[in-house]
Formats: sequence, structure tokens, C-alpha cells
Amino acid sequence: MTEATTPPAIVFDDVSKRFGETVVLDHFDLTVPQGEKLVLIGPSGSGKSTLLRLLMTLDTIDAGRIRLGGELLADMTGGVERLKWTNAHLRRMRNLVGMVFQQFNLFPHMTALENVASGLRYVKGVAKEAAQDQAAQLLGRVGLADKLGHYPIQLSGGQQQRVAIARALALSPQVMLFDEVTSALDPELVSEVLDVMRELSREGGLTMIVVTHQMGVARALADRVCFLEKGRLVEQGPPGQVLDAPQNPRTQAFLRAVQLT
Repeated sequence: MTEATTPPAIVFDDVSKRFGETVVLDHFDLTVPQGEKLVLIGPSGSGKSTLLRLLMTLDTIDAGRIRLGGELLADMTGGVERLKWTNAHLRRMRNLVGMVFQQFNLFPHMTALENVASGLRYVKGVAKEAAQDQAAQLLGRVGLADKLGHYPIQLSGGQQQRVAIARALALSPQVMLFDEVTSALDPELVSEVLDVMRELSREGGLTMIVVTHQMGVARALADRVCFLEKGRLVEQGPPGQVLDAPQNPRTQAFLRAVQLT
């Protein structure tokens, strides 16, 4: 009798995605084990953000198969839609994934506490008082216990991004996606968001995929760095290998250009 193995958190199997004539993902393969902290780098238009949008079911694939937590998220093998996206399926998949965007996307008319509690109340059906208690705990976890009653306009960019992280965590996702979450921040505010992400990365079980153009973020967080270009995975490996001694000429050119900016 063999032991049951834990399925990967995410599998992209021969996935292609186009927008009109533009190929965004080109027969793309990627497996992300449970608990891995994966950082995606590459030039704009290389497919990084599209990969996240597919996991969030914000876009559909044109070919291939995606699995999330061992379950099929999308299946277009053989050019046939083999898995219909019912409302029940979409809800189940979206509950597995939390996403934090470059722009904070907080509700301006809600306090920090209300922003975090909203998902608990309206998605998970938690009663108001219990949702607010959980939201307060999450805001304390990201260092904002003293900002519960503040509105977004009263918070710095780094604080708003930490509220957004707490809001995503409120739904207890198995996978957290971060799309350029520090790029809109002033340099002195990056460290406070990075500290929260670094603390999350130490917690067992939570899988993280981070898209960034900031190599310091990649170096601080990643178990593995993947370099994408034109919808293909060009190079991958530990951050010290990919960032300090890249083997592919295209990766080398990209990193030289990033260092000059």
C-alpha cells in the first residue's frame, strides 16, 4: 500500500492564451508544489499577470488544462471545452485563491475594519460581530491594530496595501497571488509591505505566487524564481542562481536592464 501524496497546489499543463493575434501564454507548463513561494519575473507582456488572472478565473484559456489543489480549474484539451464553468465551480475555485493587486482596490467609504470584514460577511456568511472580530485579528497580524477605524484616504500606500493583504487572507485561501504589490509604493514604504509578505512566507502551507519587477522582492521572498518571456518559461531556479548567475542570454539581458532602471 502506498502513501497518498499531496497534489501540487497549481499545475499549468500545455496552456495557451491569446488576446486577438497576440499570444500571451504559449504551450505553458508549470507545477507549483504546496507551500512554495514562487516569484515570476520578466518583461511587460510576458504573461505573468495573465497567469494570475487565469488562476482567479478572470480570464479563460484557449488550450490546455489548469489544476488547482488537485482539482480541475479549467480544461480545454484538444480544442474542446471539457469543463463548463458553473457558478458553483467558480465559487469553489475562487475560495481557494486570494489576490492582492498593484492598486489597493479598497472600498473608499469603508474603514479598514469594514474592508476586511466585508468578505467574511458577504462571501462566507459570517455574522457581523464575528466578522469584525476576525477582521481586527487579521489587521493586527499585518501591523494595523491601531488603524481599524481609519478610512483608506487616511492611510499611507503601504498601510492600504496591508489592509488589502488582510482582506485577501480573511477568506482563508490556499494560494495567495501578489501582482506588483510594491511597485506603486514610495521606496520607504516597500519594506513594511515586504515584511508582512515575508512573515506570510514563513507560515507553513500557504502557497504564494508573486509577480514583480523589483529584484529585491524576488530575492527576499522566493523559493524559486521563474523568468518568462513571450508566454514561455525561459529559465527557473533558486533566486541566487537565476538572479546572480542566469544561464539564458535573455534572462541575462533582462536583469542588466532592470539594474539600470
